Amino acid sequence: MRAMTQDAFGGPEVLREARLPRPEPRMSEILVRVHAAGVNPTDWKNRSFGLWHPDPVPVLGWDVSGVVEEVGLGVTLFEPGDEVFGMLPYPHGAGAYAEYAKGPTRAFAPKPSTVDHVQAGALPLAALTAYQALVDTADVRSGQRVLIHAAAGGVGHLAVQIAKARGAYVIGTASAGKHELLRDLGADELIDYRTTDFAEVVRDVDVVLDTLAGDVRTRSLDVLRTGGTLVSILPVGGEEDEEKAAALGVRLEKLLVEADHGGMRAIAGLVGEGRLRAHVEATFPLAEAAKAHALGETDRTTGKIVLTVR
Repeated sequence: MRAMTQDAFGGPEVLREARLPRPEPRMSEILVRVHAAGVNPTDWKNRSFGLWHPDPVPVLGWDVSGVVEEVGLGVTLFEPGDEVFGMLPYPHGAGAYAEYAKGPTRAFAPKPSTVDHVQAGALPLAALTAYQALVDTADVRSGQRVLIHAAAGGVGHLAVQIAKARGAYVIGTASAGKHELLRDLGADELIDYRTTDFAEVVRDVDVVLDTLAGDVRTRSLDVLRTGGTLVSILPVGGEEDEEKAAALGVRLEKLLVEADHGGMRAIAGLVGEGRLRAHVEATFPLAEAAKAHALGETDRTTGKIVLTVR
């Protein structure tokens, strides 16, 4: 099969196309003929310096949308020909930048018929991150106030929609040029972080979704009401933030996204109901994965970037 691989850490140029053996599904696994693979910041971080891996990942990518090619022993949920989408187990199950990818059956869900593979391929990792943060961890409920940082980013723009689907009042931080899109997605209040300090204008929120860490995470604790929750999707560092959270009487959680069949089915349900959609900034053919990474690393994109494989 064709796949994008790398032999060393480095810039986008280390990615190269190669012919690799097609994976064979083991027990409780499926082999998917990949049609589209989403690109996420963790992809270029693992490409450039490893992040969770001491050696270069042979084939990057966790987001998959495609068609089941083969099923392993004991699989009952899917059969060859089924359209599926899902997130390969993070961080050690990468392999989406290829014509075929395998993973545990329950990392996948049926692809919603209302969207194509590009839309479906853009969703899994980012949507699961938002869902596990807002629903599973923070238990966002109707009427609550939710602050989402980098609301126009891959995770952020999906989090806005998931929070709205839960009935929350959503406040987002983003540059002014991205406000129109976010209003269309349901955001109630928007803050241009380039001109306004969120910590001076936001108070008494129930939940903060932190996608930036550092000083933003620290200062976000001050805008929570007593008993509120901050979920950070960058689960490293910040021991002093834990002490501050305890002193303020708020909850700080650090989340690492997990493959999740139930979460994927919930996401598929929101998509099917028209309550969740990915904004796709750009698509690139598989062979141009390096260009996709270079664009993503500018930090100026809105929503998601997707590789088209078929």
